[in-house]
Amino acid sequence: MNFDQWLISNEPVARLSVFVAILCVMMLLEVLRPKRKLSCNKPVRWMNNISLVVLNTVLMRLLLPFATVAVAWYAIDHNLGLFNVLSLPIWLEIVLSIFILDLIIYWQHRIFHKVPVLWRLHRVHHVDQDIDVTTGSRFHPIEIFLSLMVKFSAVIILGVPVMAVILFEIILNAAAMFNHSNVALPKSLDKYIRWFLVTPDMHRVHHSRIVKETNSNYGFNIPLWDRIFTSYIAQPKLGHTDMEIGVKGFDEKSDTQHLHKMLSLPFKD
Repeated sequence: MNFDQWLISNEPVARLSVFVAILCVMMLLEVLRPKRKLSCNKPVRWMNNISLVVLNTVLMRLLLPFATVAVAWYAIDHNLGLFNVLSLPIWLEIVLSIFILDLIIYWQHRIFHKVPVLWRLHRVHHVDQDIDVTTGSRFHPIEIFLSLMVKFSAVIILGVPVMAVILFEIILNAAAMFNHSNVALPKSLDKYIRWFLVTPDMHRVHHSRIVKETNSNYGFNIPLWDRIFTSYIAQPKLGHTDMEIGVKGFDEKSDTQHLHKMLSLPFKD
């Protein structure tokens, strides 16, 4: 069995293994090289943020027992989607799929900021008054569900190969944990990495309480989209150590750092 076959056969194990590995590495680096001093009780934040991840995983398994991989198999079996018609080399289909899916996620993220009812859901992610590796997975269940619907539609329309779906999901999760991490990369290194990958310093701008900065740097994986679509801001106005994280009007930690408050937050003004 080659690597492709193994990865397809063991997709849940591979995704979970990468998730745990990246989570542990980022947690360690946050201790060794923290960028900012955290303002909230770390054990409380982590417990509630991770509890939301677990809740989302259970809910999505119950509501959508079929995963994105199953949708990709369905498209292949029924000859649906662009790539199933064009019959390009598989490596090219995988590369194009990852780039196009990332572009779709960029615009999905941007739309969630612009449409008021969607912003109510997405602000669960933004009201976290600290930003670290656990923030990268902190999303309301309804937003997760809507995001899956977007992915399912994109996979069917494009006819995304199964391998591309698996790789994209692994890359997306790993990148989200990396670019939300409270890790201080050397400035000289960050300067070059951010041309190819969204770095913590680049994405931290997006979590600023200054609205102009919140509405910037939407990319999760590829920084190219922010530069092309003029949503790129290089650095926060107040600097990374002095900038305020969160959303104006959501200042009480008791309203933003507990699971039941996260779940009810979209329904409150």
